[in-house]
Amino acid sequence: MKIALLGFAQSGKKTFFSLLTHRQIPESLKENDSLEGIAFIKDPRVNKMTEICLPKTTKYAENSMLLCPDITEGSVKRHWLDAARQCDLLCMVVRDFSSPEVYHPAGSVDLDRDKAALESEIVLADLELIETRLNRIAKEKRAVRTTAQQTEENTLNKIREFLETEMAPLPTQLEDHEYESIKNLGFLTLKPLLWAINTDEHKINDEKFNTSNTFPVSCLIEKEISALAATEQEEYLKELGMKRSGLDSLNAAAYDALGLMSFYTIGKDEVRAWTIRKNTPAVRAAGRIHSDIERGFIRVEIMKYDDLVQAGSEAAVKAEGKAYLKGKDYIIEDGDICHFLFNV
Repeated sequence: MKIALLGFAQSGKKTFFSLLTHRQIPESLKENDSLEGIAFIKDPRVNKMTEICLPKTTKYAENSMLLCPDITEGSVKRHWLDAARQCDLLCMVVRDFSSPEVYHPAGSVDLDRDKAALESEIVLADLELIETRLNRIAKEKRAVRTTAQQTEENTLNKIREFLETEMAPLPTQLEDHEYESIKNLGFLTLKPLLWAINTDEHKINDEKFNTSNTFPVSCLIEKEISALAATEQEEYLKELGMKRSGLDSLNAAAYDALGLMSFYTIGKDEVRAWTIRKNTPAVRAAGRIHSDIERGFIRVEIMKYDDLVQAGSEAAVKAEGKAYLKGKDYIIEDGDICHFLFNV
């Protein structure tokens, strides 16, 4: 799963990328190039299990991030487009901070204007994609079209009608058979969309940002947080009236918007979070660790995170009879601690 960081120039997306991935932007990066990195998802459950198990290593779940080239409003050369199409989720970084030293491409800071302009860019890109695809279908000289071809054409027309009318991303998913017909085209307006509002420090808790897909983030605050030790970070966030940093909230929201969740493996060697899609059966979850475990799956021993914390150790959970054996069709739940039994 990959997340695209998009936005106009001087919006702060490069700073966000560096803070999320702990990777500096190389001086050699060209204007129209993309840059990949990994953002680890801070997980209090992993931290607690590390305290209990005292492993040699700890590994968090992660998001793959792609820093895309700047979006230039109205430009026919959309260098960001190919990069964005290959991603699973779009994160639009929008400037809302005031700083005379940092120019804005439009000449002034206007959050609503910029959000509307960014939405228009992805809508127009998809409308062009639809026209290209429909023209290609029209040139295919076939006396009778297959059901699949007809479904694709109907779906493209359905999407075009909505986009031309609303000029906004599609609010709902298509029917399964419709989505299957166009899923490989990389429609931007069908991807989950999050907004990262790079705002001033004093506006970080503003009520206007209180929506499910909008996250206020202050680059200045995030830089200060990143320079502190873990215990100091908690105290600083409390002073600001925040439960966790804006970037941590954004990272976790992206994970959830992609329909992902974590299960865990624990022991003296390693405590680790593994990423799977929601509603994944045990046998497929086993394959996330190794294909041999999936192929030779026998059963899985499940412990619940809350039971481990309450009991204080794996042995205590088992002694209380709270370790459960499940078969291959068991649906892994978020937070399950798994020990897979297999034979190859």
